[in-house]
Amino acid sequence: MAGPLAVVTGGGRGIGAAVSERLAKDGYRVLLTYHTSSHPAEEVVGRILAEGSDGVAVKVDCSDPGEVALLADHPWVKNGVDILVLNHGRYDRMPAQDLDHKRLRQTMATNFEGAFLVWEAVRPFLVDDAGIIVVGSQLGIRGSPHGADYSASKGALHAWARSLAQAVGPRGQRVNVIAPGFVDTAILADDSVEKREQRESEVPLRRIGQPEDIAAVASFLASSDSSYVSGAVIHVNGGLFLP
Repeated sequence: MAGPLAVVTGGGRGIGAAVSERLAKDGYRVLLTYHTSSHPAEEVVGRILAEGSDGVAVKVDCSDPGEVALLADHPWVKNGVDILVLNHGRYDRMPAQDLDHKRLRQTMATNFEGAFLVWEAVRPFLVDDAGIIVVGSQLGIRGSPHGADYSASKGALHAWARSLAQAVGPRGQRVNVIAPGFVDTAILADDSVEKREQRESEVPLRRIGQPEDIAAVASFLASSDSSYVSGAVIHVNGGLFLP
């Protein structure tokens, strides 16, 4: 077993799959997690292996402390983690006024607490100059009338990541957030042609982002080129929202 290790949660689909494949091309061994469906994750691993890199998929419910503990027992993890990408999440469209406490707790448990649980479990194995990359969202800044729980969970992730950056910086570890705008993933899969065109018209660059756009920024944050970048929230949104 040789080469640095990147752990990518939710690495079997969408942004997580693109990040996993990009980091593999950058020379990382990639351990990616998936929650329910193994087939897409194994396909990602297959592409990584075909490119001559090393990868493995592990089933983990990031909201379950027991399953997260098993992730920390994986031999790859125990030999040291260089990059941790916290990307997993859930999003269910619902008007904010219809949100109930049960749904809020489920979303927070997955999106925010799940990220914390993974970091907490992997923390003993992070190398001193490790990079931690949190995939947040523009909705964690702007809010959403049909995804208040998602927005709240991502906003909490942003605040936690920036706090963590201050705490672990003296060890040489860096923590940064990527906040995507509209990205061509399962969240937008049910859009009508008219809705997609509307979204595109709202973006100054006049296109929906691709998972590879996010992966390119993750690649930068994982590299030595970003050695003085920490505590940042990087907006990858085609100019849709400027803070």
